[in-house]
Amino acid sequence: MKADELVAVSTSLGGDFKSIEPHLIRLEKHLTLRTYLAGYALSDIDAKVWIAIKSNRVAVSFVRKGSYVNLHRWFTYVEQAHPEIQAEVKAADSARKAKVQAASRAGASYNLALQETDKGVVTRFLPEPSGYLHIGHAKAALLSDYFAHQAYNGTLRLRLDDTNPSKEKEEYQDAIIEDLALMGVKPDVVTYTSDYFDHLYDTCLKLIKEGHAYADDTDVETMRDERGKGIASKRRGRTVEENLAIFEDMKNGTEEGLKNCIRAKISVDNPNKAMRDPVIYRCNPNDPHHRTGTKWKMYPTYDLACPVVDSLEGITHALRSTEYTDRNPQFQWFLDTLKLRQVYMWDFSRMNFIRTLLSKRKLAKLVDTGRVWGWDDPRMPTIRGIRRRGMTIPALRDFILKQGPSRNVVSMDWASFWATNKKEIDPVAPRHTAILKKDHARVAIMGDEAPVEPRSEDKPLHPKNPAVGTKKVAFSKELVIDQADAKSFKDDEEITLMQWGNAIVRAVASGDPITSLTCELNLKGDVRSTDKKVTWLSTQGQKLIDAELWEFDYLITKDKLEEDDDLEQFLTPVTATMEEAFCDEGVSKLKKDDIIQLERRGYYRVDKGYDEGDEKKVVLFAIPTGKNK
Repeated sequence: MKADELVAVSTSLGGDFKSIEPHLIRLEKHLTLRTYLAGYALSDIDAKVWIAIKSNRVAVSFVRKGSYVNLHRWFTYVEQAHPEIQAEVKAADSARKAKVQAASRAGASYNLALQETDKGVVTRFLPEPSGYLHIGHAKAALLSDYFAHQAYNGTLRLRLDDTNPSKEKEEYQDAIIEDLALMGVKPDVVTYTSDYFDHLYDTCLKLIKEGHAYADDTDVETMRDERGKGIASKRRGRTVEENLAIFEDMKNGTEEGLKNCIRAKISVDNPNKAMRDPVIYRCNPNDPHHRTGTKWKMYPTYDLACPVVDSLEGITHALRSTEYTDRNPQFQWFLDTLKLRQVYMWDFSRMNFIRTLLSKRKLAKLVDTGRVWGWDDPRMPTIRGIRRRGMTIPALRDFILKQGPSRNVVSMDWASFWATNKKEIDPVAPRHTAILKKDHARVAIMGDEAPVEPRSEDKPLHPKNPAVGTKKVAFSKELVIDQADAKSFKDDEEITLMQWGNAIVRAVASGDPITSLTCELNLKGDVRSTDKKVTWLSTQGQKLIDAELWEFDYLITKDKLEEDDDLEQFLTPVTATMEEAFCDEGVSKLKKDDIIQLERRGYYRVDKGYDEGDEKKVVLFAIPTGKNK
């Protein structure tokens, strides 16, 4: 090989084995009877080729196996005799490791060795605007964002895959963009597959003219059966002229055109069923497209649009979940057949949670039938739903990035998800008090230390974080406590009234529920000696605030719902419960989306502030902590 050929080889060794094997073979032949690639001493060309191989895990692994004797001899000799050229590789490796370690705090490995990153990295997030983003989409978005903006100084493109006007709405499109912004994902470019409808039409024409696609009017059930059994369609042998004429009929929405679809002519009986002549264009004359209106009466499918537009937009690395793994050879077929620029694929496992639906079709059914309040219902696994439940964005990002881009498919428990959130909210959530209205018991305070008149004191909102601020706590002779606490007391038992001090239970009214009791203050008592620490509210010296306390359960009763399971049979009968409560006056200052802790109850997100809406009350949604639902 000549010098310029060797230089070209050095820039072509960054891909997978299939792409680099021809270059390795050429190097093997060139090194016959040669110690160095060029001349009789280490040259710049030797250094470039050696570094290129060393920087590619696939290449260096194959060379070390020794299958190519001359190449193995040369590579090992240069490594041992010239340690000085390894400094560049080590420096680049150290920089890369520093980046991936930052994302590997929980053991997730980001060390993917993506191909040809030295030529630039362009990733994409490709949602279909047919529903709201859910937790599974969040992983795809955050990983694509991570590899574009953190691991490499690259570009993230958001492309809305709007090829099915029957399912898509502008509402979903706008919501996706808003949800990504909330997650801190900022695409550098926003495009739509519909931007490329003209180009995709021309691409399909090219496939037909070159004999790589055909028109098929086989009915859906028969086509599915034939594909499953590896039987060729009776229309597979149509001439190019016939196929072009029918494609034109499809474009015009004629009666004949509407009977047909266009299929790629890949294989009839490939063991990978994704390769069995997939549909790449189908008619839809009835539903106007939310961006292009009624211009088109037929639309490309994902299988065609994805590889073509990825290549056209300059995507270098396409990350998608393992449910698409079978389609990777199909993706590559389109790139090869159409002679398009290479796009590298990486599959990662989707996030599955127990007792959770992630099918947009099934989630839409829950919304449409009124089983939930909407796409942002706190029981829904949508980004808006889990945020409304009380998940913070920093915790969401942290949890997903800790899972990493692994291909291992697991069904996770929500406990670890919410435990991550608790670490975020516990240090800053202000503490407040709530007493259930139902069967609340009234407490008369007696003794020398009982307040003569109602008074209030400033108390910290957080026991360990003064920066959270203070609140007014009212003290008086009349209190209310929860019925459950009142039932647990014994005569003359010493208890602790939280944020006040000890008191001795002197009298408990008979009956069930208990309506009243009397306690004598004993503020000199040791709070460490009592078994019961009780929350309470003074009925004097403050205005008690009405509140609704909501708790939510899983929507389904089965850990993993199978594709053929009847959804109706596995829906949890009751998934939302509400209790009315009194809260301390400080709660009236809370705004929507504030997060608090109600003493002895748990964490809550404010869904409606006291002054929001017509009803003067606060609506609070319980936030799971990893120990409960």
